[in-house]
Amino acid sequence: MKPVTTISGRAYPFGRKNVDTDVIIPARWLKTISRAGLGRGAFETVRREAGNVFDDPTYAGAPILIAGDNFGCGSSREHAAWALGDLGIGAVIAPSYSDIFSGNAFKNGILTVVLPQPVIDRLMEVARTHPIEIDLERQMVTTPFQDRFAFEIDPFRKHCLLNGLDEVGMTMAMDASISAFEAQRAASQPWL
Repeated sequence: MKPVTTISGRAYPFGRKNVDTDVIIPARWLKTISRAGLGRGAFETVRREAGNVFDDPTYAGAPILIAGDNFGCGSSREHAAWALGDLGIGAVIAPSYSDIFSGNAFKNGILTVVLPQPVIDRLMEVARTHPIEIDLERQMVTTPFQDRFAFEIDPFRKHCLLNGLDEVGMTMAMDASISAFEAQRAASQPWL
């Protein structure tokens, strides 16, 4: 997993509430175990709407998505996080998330920032014309207009994201301790 320190650039001013994982990536895209190419299916139903933000060249490649309350509700499909990542989104800012989606996003290196609705409204306004920056280390979302919005994050998740650690990475970081334990055990219990 790639370390996350700051994420900055344009943001999709999406803002919809109760966006479920079937809206993020429809079920017909779940026939793969590969993450590559899922961005093409991200928000497929929304992209059928005229003037949608996901096909607006202004926001092409935006690394941030601003969403509404209860983002990622519905099924537990990890493909939703994969699709966002493949689309180039490294952070989502919303008032709340489904717990399962938030966990899947974290495990796939996507930062989920929780901020209150008035702040979301301000960020939606700014995102239409200007970039936004998220500084994970300082736990701050900023705009070019001197807006400063602090956010909370679980210390363990922050540590993992800052250091690019997923479950495999955390295990590999313990390699020396694991090897020492295995050597000690082999010496004390050679029959195992």
